[in-house]
Amino acid sequence: MKISIIDYEIGNVKSIKNALKKIGVESILTNDRKTILSSDGLILPGVGAFAHGMNNLQKYGLQEIINDFVNTKKPFMGICLGMQMLMEESEEFGITKGLGLIEGKVIKLPVQKTNYEKSPHVSWNEIVKNKITWKDTILGDIPEQSDMYFVHSFVASPMNEENILSTTEYYDYKFCSAVKKDNIYGCQFHPEKSGKMGLNIIQNFVNLCKERKNV
Repeated sequence: MKISIIDYEIGNVKSIKNALKKIGVESILTNDRKTILSSDGLILPGVGAFAHGMNNLQKYGLQEIINDFVNTKKPFMGICLGMQMLMEESEEFGITKGLGLIEGKVIKLPVQKTNYEKSPHVSWNEIVKNKITWKDTILGDIPEQSDMYFVHSFVASPMNEENILSTTEYYDYKFCSAVKKDNIYGCQFHPEKSGKMGLNIIQNFVNLCKERKNV
């Protein structure tokens, strides 16, 4: 098994590598085209501003490489900012174009900065099913209402319901917390920081990579 993590100078890479190592999988941090395209699975990490993330992907010529990897039908997963960049655009600090792999946009989490409603959303919170099944996805064996760890102030808003894998509620606002489109997955939360259930999600991703490898 060869799992690559995209190196574009953004993201909590060490914790993702450690999570993969805990489940017995070595990973490669790379922005090399040949290495990425020969991988069995690809992870796009990310923490920070959308525009900065997209600029760095373009700096290393990674947008085309990502598109080419997705076209191989091998599993691809974005985490936090990495999930947001799957969308067509973001309104953070003005409009910035995204990877456009999933129809939709990124919007500011609509809560007020008060003693009761705080942004960014930094907490453990539940994920719940939307309208599509979790079977044979990264959430396949995850109990509904499992707590995951979130750190964000913007959220992805997919255009199509069939791309929303899970939702989460924060002060009465329900937002998309995981996405799926064909071989593309995304988590707004950090599975690598979400304890046993988070490790199970990463294991599920690896299992999908193994299944695709054996096809």
